[in-house]
Amino acid sequence: MLKLPPLSLYIHIPWCVEKCPYCDFNSHALKDELPHRQYVDALLEDLSQDLSQVQGRQLSSIFIGGGTPSLLEPSQMKRLLDGVKAMIPSPVDLEITMEANPGTVESGRFKQFQAAGITRISIGVQSFQADKLIILGRIHDGNEAINAAKQAAELKLQSFNIDLMHSLPKQQVGDALADLKQAIELAPPHLSWYQLTIEPNTKFHSKPPTLPDDDILADIYDAGREILAAAGYSQYEISAFSKAGYQCQHNLNYWRFGDYLGIGCGAHSKITEPDKGQILRGSKVKHPKGYLDPKQQYLSQSWYIEQQDLALEFFMNRFRLVEACPRQDFIDFTGLSDQTVRSQLDVAINKGLLTETPTHWQVTVLGQRFLNSLLDLFMD
Repeated sequence: MLKLPPLSLYIHIPWCVEKCPYCDFNSHALKDELPHRQYVDALLEDLSQDLSQVQGRQLSSIFIGGGTPSLLEPSQMKRLLDGVKAMIPSPVDLEITMEANPGTVESGRFKQFQAAGITRISIGVQSFQADKLIILGRIHDGNEAINAAKQAAELKLQSFNIDLMHSLPKQQVGDALADLKQAIELAPPHLSWYQLTIEPNTKFHSKPPTLPDDDILADIYDAGREILAAAGYSQYEISAFSKAGYQCQHNLNYWRFGDYLGIGCGAHSKITEPDKGQILRGSKVKHPKGYLDPKQQYLSQSWYIEQQDLALEFFMNRFRLVEACPRQDFIDFTGLSDQTVRSQLDVAINKGLLTETPTHWQVTVLGQRFLNSLLDLFMD
């Protein structure tokens, strides 16, 4: 019988002012007024239809992503969060993260979002440099990004995060490290520092920019990690760094193979069904027009993870983390014996990608750098 892991809630707000050329998320440029009340009504009804999947658990975190969730009126954000808490039990200190753009309009409402129940704000800075922001299609400038971070710090939220990209088009090592040092100067408790990758179905994919070569990527990554460590940030995931005690609890639950409900356009869910010994995944209707159609079902599709895919699904999440993975978690949350992947584990250990003790597996520094090679071992 499968063990029930913690349960999180993801809420998707699909609209943004402009679609960025690197973005492959389900986001839509806002052409008219955002239907604030109508969309919150739909979100709460969507959640009400998923309540049977809670299975007596309380929420461990809420993450509101997009799009640009900070475009939603703070009064509607409060109505949304109050409605969620009325339906699902949650602790007093529940982490509730909202993604936000650092533009003046959005950052000017941070205090109102805090009053609505937001405890953690994730600011999509990406870069502080004007030429890089233009290339990335961002609509804020460096000063707005700095001011947004300062406003978040002044609110004394539970935490706030700065999202920062590196290895951008035409970016040299010095440029990338200057961005990182500027972010550190703003003293966020959490920093997401990740490499730009070109994804299908994006403008960058149809017209690829010239990205730094592998030597520059390695220099940026190595020097950046040293700078972050010296500033007191611990790396706890491939692209996530935090001060002690400020890891993002929502993302930790994802990476530890926890469960999550997803509501909103295109939101995904993962739910363990112990009585069936299976894990159910699902996704909601992607387009706002369809999602808001009262005749339309919110659920677009659902499927059980195939037995042969469970190990890969588990390790794709768990091996992103720097912390050691309890071998018992693999057994509890997949229902599989670790002997089903014994040969793959042995190869990973022999290649120096993984170490093993009687109780844990630990991804090595080499394994972190070549994570895809490690995960390829668990493909069919």
